[in-house]
Amino acid sequence: MTFSLPIDAEANALLDRDPLAVVIGLTLDQQITMEKAFTSPWVLAQRLGHEPTAVELAGFDPEALLAIFAQPPALHRFPKAMAARVREVCRALVDDYDGDATALWKDAATGAELFTRIVALPGFGRQKAQILVALLGKQLGVRPPGWREAAGGYGEDGSFRSVADIVDDESLAKVREYKKQSKAAAKAAES
Repeated sequence: MTFSLPIDAEANALLDRDPLAVVIGLTLDQQITMEKAFTSPWVLAQRLGHEPTAVELAGFDPEALLAIFAQPPALHRFPKAMAARVREVCRALVDDYDGDATALWKDAATGAELFTRIVALPGFGRQKAQILVALLGKQLGVRPPGWREAAGGYGEDGSFRSVADIVDDESLAKVREYKKQSKAAAKAAES
């Protein structure tokens, strides 16, 4: 299956061919739109003049990477924090998986093991890890036994809760409606 997020075709193509771009996109997917988060790996590659590797980004000079992230239009609402986070995630990939993003998931024997590997990444809490498990299962066919359970509600077939479920404008609208309802419910529970 190929990515068909409602973003630039070249950004989708990068997500299709570069697993690191998928991990970076999900790393950036907080406090900005999903479209921005998953387009930013492509913009980063354009600014660098090539598709970066985890080894390259892990060793990148922090100030130089910040300058690339902050260049208008910034790759994220918080370029300093997110440039550092991308470096941290890439360092973890280098240290634990020889810089190969696919090694994060390719030989995971179970969904629980896949979840454990992902949640160990810097900045990947329970929810973000479940979303990546769901994205890998639903969009990329990475489906070790128990992957849906490891993904929690995000792994449910026919759900529209996250980027894992977005394949077109209609599914994007359904995910946005779900998030809107979830926020309203959380706000009501606080009252």
